[in-house]
Amino acid sequence: MTATSFAAPDWRSILYVPANAPRFIASAHRRGADAIALDLEDSVPPSEKELARSGLRAAARTVGQGGADVVVRINRPLSLAVRDIEAAVCSDVQALMITKVEGPSHVRLLDELVTECEAREGLTPRAIRFILLIETAAAFDAMPEIAAASPRTMAMALGSEDLALDCDFVASDEVMLYPKQRLILAARAAGIVPIGYIGSIVSLDDDAAFRAMVRRSRQFGFSTATCIHPRQVAIVNDEYGVQPGELALARRIVDEGARHAAAGIGAFKLDGKLIDAPIVERAERVIRRAQTLAEPPL
Repeated sequence: MTATSFAAPDWRSILYVPANAPRFIASAHRRGADAIALDLEDSVPPSEKELARSGLRAAARTVGQGGADVVVRINRPLSLAVRDIEAAVCSDVQALMITKVEGPSHVRLLDELVTECEAREGLTPRAIRFILLIETAAAFDAMPEIAAASPRTMAMALGSEDLALDCDFVASDEVMLYPKQRLILAARAAGIVPIGYIGSIVSLDDDAAFRAMVRRSRQFGFSTATCIHPRQVAIVNDEYGVQPGELALARRIVDEGARHAAAGIGAFKLDGKLIDAPIVERAERVIRRAQTLAEPPL
């Protein structure tokens, strides 16, 4: 059994928005992100956290008005997490981003609290889903158990800077390559979505370098990522979406696969390349993702 009992959403982009910034909240729904993460953690100073909580439900309605799913990133320690969860669990929020996950018991504890909050709000059980952030060496070592700890869990991501701090190494692309590959494998094994990039964001002004990094990240197995600036959203949506040429090729592969299968042939050549069952299945996934995203319109 995988960690989740429901299909994870086909998000490409998740745009961070500080939960204490009315100007950014007001415009977030126009940015084109598949999900918007109202941040109660790093982007909100301690003196502003209570104010951010008090306006959270109104903020969730505002950022979600364009159809994006709404995520709330909560704090550690537990005393802050409890208040964040009590403020966040409502009908306008679809997921919580759990920071600095300690281990499976930590996830189960917060699951219990969210269950109580859902009941008070009259929500369907397990309406609120979890995105788990792996940010310590201990959590990294326990990723398979953490990913399977709650049926709410739909995705997992690596907090590169926090993990690097905990391990006393530099969060460079070279150093983080192995941890991120491990995260991708642990998430996929659990049937949940790995969120992130293989590289790092060097400059917010270098769109070409950012696009190349996102494209490389997709090749490694990421299909969803967070954006810290609205200008990144269109690039992430494009690179983590389905290109027209990619969709056309996938359709040809599936059609040829069906034709050859009907003739009792399992492997065949297309455009000089050998096509067998895994490649046909990958093409079917591309078509399903395009249908879900409606990109391009079908």
